[in-house]
Amino acid sequence: MSTFTYNDIVRISDQAPDSFRRGAKAWVIAVIIDRKRIPVAWLPPGTIYTVEYEDGTVVEAHESYLEICVEP
Repeated sequence: MSTFTYNDIVRISDQAPDSFRRGAKAWVIAVIIDRKRIPVAWLPPGTIYTVEYEDGTVVEAHESYLEICVEP
């Protein structure tokens, strides 16, 4: 079971590599659970999310790189 779902607003965590824009806000646009069918070899094992940043850039991010975004 995945932690996040489609259209969740997330923030890139401080544990993510620098290239993932730590602290940036993004939206979950896809959830990749089947790593055999859709291999993403450059990321650790586990659930992968396709996220879209506010500027429209899209990346695949490991679950551990994300946290739920709590807006004030």
